[in-house]
Amino acid sequence: MTDADATADRLAEVYLLVGPLYRRVLREVEEAAPANRVSTGVRAVLDQLSRNGPMTVPEIGRSQSLSRQFVQRSADEALAAGLVQRRENPRHRRSRLIALTAEGSTRIEEVTRREHARLREVAREVDDADVRATLRVLTAMVDALAEIEPATH
Repeated sequence: MTDADATADRLAEVYLLVGPLYRRVLREVEEAAPANRVSTGVRAVLDQLSRNGPMTVPEIGRSQSLSRQFVQRSADEALAAGLVQRRENPRHRRSRLIALTAEGSTRIEEVTRREHARLREVAREVDDADVRATLRVLTAMVDALAEIEPATH
């Protein structure tokens, strides 16, 4: 077995952990929804807008590998709750920008503050070098699979 084969085997183990991790995080977000007052989809939209500023629905979808339809429903939910607003897009007349309102900004800050409290528990078990290496590996894995994005984006 070559070094690349051995590393590929270890990367396959990462795949096996990413699914349960994702589902556990999703359940935690869903269980916290009454306190957060946001669904998982709305949380994803608010987080992207908080990190990147105003974006179009297709841009949010591409950034998170989510369908445009799912993002549109989540953005509409956030709009109805007063967490986002639509803005004119100087780059495209028909694809409006979605932007956080002051309430949306406050809400995502509350959500991430609660999540970070939980992540501090994990931070006691790993160091910064571990996290940097994990981010490098996961980014490489996501990038290697970029070509299989669904056509709905």
